Amino acid sequence: MDKQSNINRTPLTSDEYLDLFRKSEALLDGHFLLTSGKHSAQYMQCAQVLQYPDRAAVLAEGLAASFRDNDIQTVIGPAMGGILVAHEVAKALGVRALFTERENGIMRLRRGFTLSPGERVLVVEDVITTGGSVREVLSAVREFGAIPVGVGVLVDRTGGKVDFGLPQSSIIQLNIQAFEAEECPLCAQGIPAIKPGSRKV
Repeated sequence: MDKQSNINRTPLTSDEYLDLFRKSEALLDGHFLLTSGKHSAQYMQCAQVLQYPDRAAVLAEGLAASFRDNDIQTVIGPAMGGILVAHEVAKALGVRALFTERENGIMRLRRGFTLSPGERVLVVEDVITTGGSVREVLSAVREFGAIPVGVGVLVDRTGGKVDFGLPQSSIIQLNIQAFEAEECPLCAQGIPAIKPGSRKV
């Protein structure tokens, strides 16, 4: 595939990116049960901003800018949160986009998707809290002998504390505190927790 050269917008500042999330009502306040099993008083629902193609493109272009010199051949993200991110970042880089899915609890490539040995792959995700899903995708990529060359995320909830041992970049870094269920102050107050994501516990 021929790589695109016409998309090279100057990336926005972190505050400008965050403003896109606020305009989309993507940053929620309340009591949330996260995919990791932890609880939080805030939740970043990236789907709310990604539903607007123009905003999704701006975010993806900003993320792609960090990896333009890494000779990326394929962008891959986990279903569901990473599908749109992978597609938009791949579009910005002029390469193909893939996604992984869980099969019997294991993250893997399905639908006839495959990677070649030595293929240079960028792994992307919408939000990371513990980095678990990204690590599973990295494992799936390496099973094919492909080479993960970086990790890009729209929102890093850890404030940069998660290290994948690869070059990584995020559009927004937030220190949204997350609690184990038994230590959650919101639970102690009797406030019901809701599960805002799509995966069932």
